[in-house]
Amino acid sequence: MKKIRVLIAKAGLDGHDRGAKVIAAALRDAGMEVIYTGLRQTPEMIAEAALQEDVDVVGISILSGAHMTILPRVLKLLRDRGLDDVLLTGGGIMSNEDIEELKKMGVGQLFTPGAPMSAIVEYIQNWVKERDKAAV
Repeated sequence: MKKIRVLIAKAGLDGHDRGAKVIAAALRDAGMEVIYTGLRQTPEMIAEAALQEDVDVVGISILSGAHMTILPRVLKLLRDRGLDDVLLTGGGIMSNEDIEELKKMGVGQLFTPGAPMSAIVEYIQNWVKERDKAAV
């Protein structure tokens, strides 16, 4: 089985990347191939990196409160590039109402501070497993 490829990105002007680096390390420890784009990425940069890196998953860490702008924009840009089979997930500080609204738009599960790393790892592994079954 091929390794799951995950792009971890920090979007916008949010300069806090400790959480993104912790997630990246946890996913790597779980056997995934992780590409971390670093700070201050635009939605366009994230979508283009996802295309270039041929990833299965894009995970965005947002602590700035801009999730209702950034996540829908990244989702649209991924779809515009034909990346319909790429999971967009992420986490940060966001309300349950916003999380539900983003899910309705097509964003995957979103995780808030304190979410167990194992839950994030399992979610990605299960999503990829289900997608691969559906593709057969």
